[in-house]
Amino acid sequence: QVQLVESGGGLVHAGGSLRLSCVASGLTFRSNIMGWFRQLPGKEREFVAGINWISDDTRYRDSVKGRFTISRENAKNTVFLQMNSLQPEDTATYYCAARRHFITAVTPGEYDYWGQGTQVTVSA
Repeated sequence: QVQLVESGGGLVHAGGSLRLSCVASGLTFRSNIMGWFRQLPGKEREFVAGINWISDDTRYRDSVKGRFTISRENAKNTVFLQMNSLQPEDTATYYCAARRHFITAVTPGEYDYWGQGTQVTVSA
């Protein structure tokens, strides 16, 4: 059974930082793309960042480039999202996702497994 568990969300002032973690179990990490998405109530889930477990290639949405960094730690089956210079518009529930494919995708429907999400709130 595949399980993705996120942690690290919280409340932070604008300009602050948070580091999200996603621990995966029951998953062959090396055959997957790992992604982070975010969602506001009533809005569509949007791609934030993705990492190819084999090539280590990364991809980001334009609004987070230079502020967010996705990384992985093989030994712990963990993917991280380091978020710096946070802004109120980054406020959302952040989800970890896994895709059984070697090409990064940006649409939620192309991912096979999801975590429960962790809330990130950035105050002005």
